[in-house]
Amino acid sequence: MTPEPTSRLAPTPSGHDLIITRTYRASVDDVWASVTEPERTARWFGPWRGDAAPGRTIEVQLTYEESAPWFPVRIDACEPPRRLAVSTQDEAGSWSLELLLAETDGATEVRLIHHLTSTEQLGSIGPGWEYYLDMLTASRTDRPRPDFEDYYPAQKAYFESLA
Repeated sequence: MTPEPTSRLAPTPSGHDLIITRTYRASVDDVWASVTEPERTARWFGPWRGDAAPGRTIEVQLTYEESAPWFPVRIDACEPPRRLAVSTQDEAGSWSLELLLAETDGATEVRLIHHLTSTEQLGSIGPGWEYYLDMLTASRTDRPRPDFEDYYPAQKAYFESLA
């Protein structure tokens, strides 16, 4: 069964924001720990190392990518337990990301926002973020990890249609 994509694309003055949300029946502090503590991020994205603080660069390991590379990530803003903004640059280009958390009535919504200057690679970027947020869900619910092949190329056409 192919997971249904939940993303939406919103225009901004400098491009578009790809916005993906998930909601967890948990406190904002608990969900914040899932997205910021290295032993917990290792369960769904990869561990990180370094001195984490706004303006500093840490190294994050992409555990679930081929060869599990480490790559630098700059912390642009960190406002526990509500907002984390990071940026990175590699051969694929520059990426600017935000995680926004909000708790209401014992449930916490996580909004991942990928600030895009172009929608050119949306067909591959979108399925990747859907996969990683479903990995976060699996890590929080002790369910089996999803299979990336269920996301890409299966969701590629959906994301291309958003552009």
